[in-house]
Amino acid sequence: MYEIIETIVHSAGEIVLRAKHIDESVQEKSSHCDLVTKYDGMVQEYLHRELLTAFPEAGFYGEEEEEHDIAGKAAYFIVDPIDGTMNFIRHARHSCISVGLMKDGQMEYGAVYQPYTGEMFTAQRGKGAYLNGRPLRMRDVPLSESIAMFGSAIYYRDTIPATARLMQEALPLVLDFRRSGSAALDICYLAAGRADVFFEACIRPWDYAAAALIAQEAGALVSALDGTPLRYIDRCSVAVGTKTNHPELIKIVQRILNEPDMKGRIK
Repeated sequence: MYEIIETIVHSAGEIVLRAKHIDESVQEKSSHCDLVTKYDGMVQEYLHRELLTAFPEAGFYGEEEEEHDIAGKAAYFIVDPIDGTMNFIRHARHSCISVGLMKDGQMEYGAVYQPYTGEMFTAQRGKGAYLNGRPLRMRDVPLSESIAMFGSAIYYRDTIPATARLMQEALPLVLDFRRSGSAALDICYLAAGRADVFFEACIRPWDYAAAALIAQEAGALVSALDGTPLRYIDRCSVAVGTKTNHPELIKIVQRILNEPDMKGRIK
């Protein structure tokens, strides 16, 4: 049933691959580090049209729109047309298209496509996670055997101190850190075994919705950084890891949140 979503997402990737003169279409959104290009809008318009043609009863919750058509909808898409826009602008070739389907209050399906490598990560709730049709399963490791990936939550300046503290506490405990500029790909890379734990102090649902399901279906534990369930509404912190390193990460966060100057620094 959901293979059509994968087909639509794959086709949207052609817009990214054909993009030219990207820097000429860059505009600021909320700040000088929150940027958008005309291609973000083009990809989202394509996804909006094609997904709602295929699923006319669904709503649409996309990054590049001011109003979201999800009120009263039993099912709706959560869409990031280009996750890793800064990478896209700088021609780093490390960006993706992320489409998640929320149904009856649960993530039902997710597809994350990296058009430059041709990697399509997918998952359906209860049916497992896949990379280009190959099943994915995370190995369980402690922090001491983990490569950690993280997002800097740079749009939300009030979270920077907490991000820095978490890095300070976690870095001596892990094998190494990675920062790629695409939360969706980072989380999918956990599912693929390329890293083992991910955290970010504040991101939007379209950055993590599809990837979180993919990681869960590959065996990950997924939550906000305080250990509560992901909210999928507005801003939220994210922690993704194995059955062993996820609780270890949450304990570190709990210690940090008890520090007087850290109150409210993690969403």
